[in-house]
Amino acid sequence: MPFNERSRHITQGVARSPNRAMYYALGYEKSDFDKPMIGIANGYSTITPCNAGLQPLTDAAAAAIKAAGANPQIFGAPTISDGMSMGTEGMKYSLVSREVIADCIETCVQGQWMDGVVALGGCDKNMPGGMIGILRANAPAIYVYGGTIKPGHWKGQDLSIVSAFEAVGAFMAGAMSQDDFEGIEQNACPCNGSCGGMYTANTMSSSFEALGMSLMFSSTMASPDGEKIASAAESGRVLVEAVKKDLKPRDIVTRKSIENAVALIMAVGGSTNAVLHYLAIAHAAEVEWTLDDFERVRRKVPVLCDLKPSGIYMAVDLHEAGGIPQVLKLLLNAGLLHGDCITITGRTLAEELADVPDEPRPDQDVIMPISKALYREGHLAILKGNLAEDGAVAKITGLKSPAITGPARVFDDEQSAMEAILADRINPGDVVVLRYLGPKGGPGMPEMLAPTSALVGRGLGESVGLITDGRFSGGIWGMVVGHVAPEAYVGGNIALAQEGDTITIDAHRLLLQLEVDEAELARRRAAWKQPEPRYRRGVLAKFAALARPANEGAVTG
Repeated sequence: MPFNERSRHITQGVARSPNRAMYYALGYEKSDFDKPMIGIANGYSTITPCNAGLQPLTDAAAAAIKAAGANPQIFGAPTISDGMSMGTEGMKYSLVSREVIADCIETCVQGQWMDGVVALGGCDKNMPGGMIGILRANAPAIYVYGGTIKPGHWKGQDLSIVSAFEAVGAFMAGAMSQDDFEGIEQNACPCNGSCGGMYTANTMSSSFEALGMSLMFSSTMASPDGEKIASAAESGRVLVEAVKKDLKPRDIVTRKSIENAVALIMAVGGSTNAVLHYLAIAHAAEVEWTLDDFERVRRKVPVLCDLKPSGIYMAVDLHEAGGIPQVLKLLLNAGLLHGDCITITGRTLAEELADVPDEPRPDQDVIMPISKALYREGHLAILKGNLAEDGAVAKITGLKSPAITGPARVFDDEQSAMEAILADRINPGDVVVLRYLGPKGGPGMPEMLAPTSALVGRGLGESVGLITDGRFSGGIWGMVVGHVAPEAYVGGNIALAQEGDTITIDAHRLLLQLEVDEAELARRRAAWKQPEPRYRRGVLAKFAALARPANEGAVTG
């Protein structure tokens, strides 16, 4: 039967199974078989500081689940650290890990016939991967974010992981001393937690509050703080109640709640990756949602939060200023949210926000009132044109002018582009083209934090354009356009661009155009040949074979 038609009454499954003898080996008693079996998808690992603090949260959730009269069942979920794999061949596994995480959660929940699941994660792909797996299985579920990192400090400057990447460009350009370079590198990440700006991890976790799948205030808590453990415990208790009510993810994740999540992403200035991930989440929920819906929401939702990478503040500052609930309350009062959407608590979003102040505190400038919005419209623009007939994503905040027309500087891999940037062969007015990095061509659609940060570090963030069929880190800013579809590997026009061609990026006109006439493009297309696959076996080969295009979320299932 389809997942959403399978009954999960708490007295079925294990209680009627001949294999329950194995549960006695785990310490179960006969009475336990009348209790809900609650999975805990634990993303703990020491691979990355993003996930290194998850074990205490898992323990707290397990204890709360047991105290609420259910049986916790802990299982593992993997992670790939985007920050650590950035600029290496390992980055190709990042987006792939989203699908692997989803598969792990779906497999364990379905294979063990669990009555509910708590998903815990920290690094970027943990959130969308966990949500996709949750939606596929459609057992009652809640997401628990591992928490943000606290800012690092060097010579009075707040630091994040992006500071280290930008320092590379500045140091190589001779604009930074060895002492400052090492000081930034060694102090950018002072504790456990996910990258501290409104980058991908914090964007996705914040949006889960708006989506209704995480507890209010939980997404901007710092990983080392005690309130994060208390929130994990409360999440476990809330989930047990949801199991008793048979409140399932697809009851919560609807077209209206996804629109709430996307509105929140626009308001906080979130990551471009959220576009890709919400296309995938909508697909898992069997909800109709397209690139055009992002553009529709963008045009009506202002940017209200002054957060890195294009702003000043970190996620911990947002938390102190009132957190995601304060932003949501502003949007609700402005008629920009669907307040009647149900949340994991069983209350509506409007009910969850009832006690939140109508206006942000006057003693802070992290969250601005609607009347003083930083930008009148959202920041994630969907561009189209002959270079992106199926769409591309541009992040347009923090720019003096989000438009450029210039000569193409074409690269078929990230490393060649980095060499050109660091050797000062990229000049103001250039448009860098990074291609064969899409879902199939990469494969895995790697992020381009290294070249974008190198451009910023060399003072070219405003004056050089960069387009790619790959992705960008949530930590980027500048004249950058990603997720170009169709990608180069399947013959998209980005594959036909040549060195010196004129390219226009114009966010005002939502245009990404290769200024070459159709006859010449047809000639180039006739001569183009698809490259040989980079991988012929293993997980990257499987992803390349199965992945849908970026404008469909690059999903595999």
